[in-house]
Formats: sequence, C-alpha cells, structure tokens
Amino acid sequence: MFVTMKDVVKRYNTFTALDHLTLSLQKGETLGLLGPNGAGKSTTIKVLTGLTSANAGEVKVFGEEMRGKTNIIEIRKRMGIVPQDLALYETLSARDNLEYFGKLYGVHGGELKKRVDETLDILGLADVQKKAPKKFSGGMKRRLNIGCAIIHKPDLLILDEPTVGIDPQSRNHILDFVAETAKQGTTVIYTSHYMEEVEKLCTRVCIMDTGRVIADGTVDEIASRSIFEEVTTIEIKEPAPSLVESIKKIQGVLSCAATDSGNKIISIKSKSGSHNLARILEVAAPYTLLGVSTQKPTLEDAFLSLTGKSLRDEGGE
Repeated sequence: MFVTMKDVVKRYNTFTALDHLTLSLQKGETLGLLGPNGAGKSTTIKVLTGLTSANAGEVKVFGEEMRGKTNIIEIRKRMGIVPQDLALYETLSARDNLEYFGKLYGVHGGELKKRVDETLDILGLADVQKKAPKKFSGGMKRRLNIGCAIIHKPDLLILDEPTVGIDPQSRNHILDFVAETAKQGTTVIYTSHYMEEVEKLCTRVCIMDTGRVIADGTVDEIASRSIFEEVTTIEIKEPAPSLVESIKKIQGVLSCAATDSGNKIISIKSKSGSHNLARILEVAAPYTLLGVSTQKPTLEDAFLSLTGKSLRDEGGE
C-alpha cells in the first residue's frame, strides 16, 4: 500500500480525534476524504504529514514509517500539501513564490524554470506572474497556493478544501488541474464540502465520523448505502393535496410533499429496496399525469444517511 494508517489513535487531552482509524491508499488513487465538522479529517492529514504524532497505531507513507525527524523530512519531500489556510508570501510575485517553494524542495536551475513556466501556464497565471498575490482575487491565490505545492512534482498530493470561497472560473481551473495531475500518476487525497467535486474527481471515497472511517468504496458503492432507494417526482395537471396523503401510506415511502405552491409537483423519497414506483403510479392513476422522473441515490444522500449531518452546512475539519 502507498499509504497505510492502522488502528491510529490521536487524543487532545480528553478528546479523541482519531479513534483506532484504519485507512489505506493505493498508488494512483484519488481519494475523496469526507466527513462533518469534527469527524477527524484535518487530524488525519496532520498525522499523515507528520505535523502531529499519533498516540497509538501504525502510520506508513510510501512504505516508510512516520517515525523520527529525519525520516519524516524525507517523506515530506515527496508530498505536496495544499492547506485550507493560504501559504503564500503576499509581497513576492507569483513567479517568485513558485521559485522559492521549488528551491525548498530541491529544484534548481533550468529544471526549476521549466517547472515554474509549466505551472503558471497550467493554472492560468502566466499573464500575472510578475504581480504579487496581495493584488490577486481569492481564486487566483488558491491557484497559486496549489502551484507552490506541486512545483516539485510530488508523489502524493493532499488538498484540504482547495476551492472554498472562490469564483467558478478558478474552481474549474483547480478541478481540471487535479484531474490532469491524477492522470499523470500522482496519488491524491482530496477533502471538500462540495459533493459534486468529489463525484467528478475521485476514484474512491472514505466517509469519516467521530474519528473513524464509516464507509469506504467507489462513489456508486457509497451512494448505494443511502436509506433512500430513489426520489420519484410526478407532475399532475390539477392540484391534489389528497394524493400526497395517499402516497405517504405506501409501504416504503419515507417522505412525500408538494414542491410547488400549486400542489402540482410531488416529490417522493422511498426506502432502499422498496421498489415502489409501480405502486406510486397506481395510486396516482386517477389524476392526469404530465410527467414522471426518478433519481437514484446520490453521494450526498448516503452521507446524510450515514452521518445524519449535512456536509455542505458544516465547517471545520
């Protein structure tokens, strides 16, 4: 395994941030690490990068144990870390920032110039390379922050909420860049509060809660663990509040409500395994149907089912 965490425990006084956490990552994977506030995601990253040490358990990165100052430094040289808080020198130019971080990672001379040019071009910052980040928009700063983390072409790239509070153009730049980086063989750990980003980028998803992994698999595998089988939406010609009450009585229906002021569009959530679309249509048969659509469970449905919390509305770890 490229990354292994086995029975890892991390305590802060009486608070247990990681509770016998077990997590592994193969080379070339793009792992989406999800969890509500306080789940332990940030602590997991800190332990993986050697910024804090575990109280118990085994942590291996690139097959090496995260133990001892010298060993941790050597492992970090092969990592790229994009923290939630920007790590830039605001008064240096974009190019100078990239050159500085490149030199810290041991890249020099013609190779450094080549990588800086490539990075500026990929992240859409070539035209502003001589400007200081203090004059940049939030999205441009985020892009430059990523550039500083990948200038040395790391084997493992860790991105912690890289698209928070930025414009759509910068978000697209970042997502395209991460996807391309993964295609070139870099292993990626990606945390985000935006489910659509994880669904687009990640080959695998781990959902954490209370310091443990509570679900692990592909997006489709995780989505299948939702308590919702599907969402069925029907549109009828005439208002029919009584139809809502009738549908609620169908076995397996978890919720049913009109979603418009005219009571003509009805949304129904069904329990996994109920397969009750035919029964819904049977109850609705006396009414004039204008449309029927179904939506399979999403990653967000599964997240809510597993944690009982909304990812998008929670901040923090």
